[in-house]
Amino acid sequence: MGHYKIFLGMAAGVGKTYRMLQEGHAEAAAGRDVAIGYLEPHERPETSEQARGLEAVPRREVEIRGGATVAEMDLPALLARDPELALIDELAHTNPPGLEHAKRYEDIAAVLAAGIDVLSTVNVQHLESLNDQIAELTGVRVRETVPDRVLADADEVVLIDLTPETLIARLRAGKIYPPASVPAALDNFFKIENLAALREVSLRQVAEDVESKRLVFAEAEQVGTRDEERVAGDAAKAVGERLLALVRPQPSSQRLVRRAWRSAQRLGTGLDLLWVKPPGLVVEGEVERQVTALRRLASVLGATLLIEEHDDVVAAAARVARERGSTYIMVGEAPPPKGLARLREPLPQRLMRAASPGVDVRIVANRGRRDP
Repeated sequence: MGHYKIFLGMAAGVGKTYRMLQEGHAEAAAGRDVAIGYLEPHERPETSEQARGLEAVPRREVEIRGGATVAEMDLPALLARDPELALIDELAHTNPPGLEHAKRYEDIAAVLAAGIDVLSTVNVQHLESLNDQIAELTGVRVRETVPDRVLADADEVVLIDLTPETLIARLRAGKIYPPASVPAALDNFFKIENLAALREVSLRQVAEDVESKRLVFAEAEQVGTRDEERVAGDAAKAVGERLLALVRPQPSSQRLVRRAWRSAQRLGTGLDLLWVKPPGLVVEGEVERQVTALRRLASVLGATLLIEEHDDVVAAAARVARERGSTYIMVGEAPPPKGLARLREPLPQRLMRAASPGVDVRIVANRGRRDP
């Protein structure tokens, strides 16, 4: 298995690709066989100049809808070239239909499996679990996302950090986008408050990733043999906590799932998702689409989706929590009750009474909703 190093940034233009190319030159100067598998210079002269002198595997033309063609990374050619180190830009990229994999991070996994070391790049807003948070911070919904495990499984993550002021200065100088695009960028994604928030998210993400790796490594260091190291690595995650999130087949549940997954990561434990399906409900139409979306998101994040048919959400959730050993139950924020529903005890209180002692109930606020 090859060694995997990712350069992480808070936004376009911080210098991830430039730094990757610098490291590629350094490795080549040290005598290693280096090849560019894919490079996206975004018409930035400094980046293109930095690539000079490094061998690049030619791209392949792929036909897309309407008869047009796009130049994509040629995975078979890169594997046949078999360099010691491959530079592969933009790991969150979505491939056109018909290629070996749907996403570039899956291409990278194949390159690593072939024993080739990889340097790659990604911005923090492409992490799946941060999708809602980034949309709330910036007002921009990122469509291309990658599972957080891609970052977690990397051997090294290097944060390319710039202050918001420096990045905006680079933008104004035409080093990120063409001059005609600068005013629109400054009015939207590149507002200084957006960049400050993204920088904070990036710093926190790397800090959590480093701490997670450090704790597992420290556990492995304390014991001696290879087998004990494997057990210690597993034990580092088995901290006696488990999280259960109650979901429903509706878009707002995806926000809850991402928030719950990040909480589970901080606890170092697993995540179960539970939908208590009303008896006799036919899963079709919009309900079926939303269930499929939840299954897909659970698969991407590594969570387990459970569907229990029951007419009492609280009783079903309490039973599943006992069976799964859950210590936390997370629920979404409910809209204000109307009519006779105001007389009924709220769901969180009913869950606390029904759940086993020691189980905490947490409410996830819907920060995306604004009062009129």
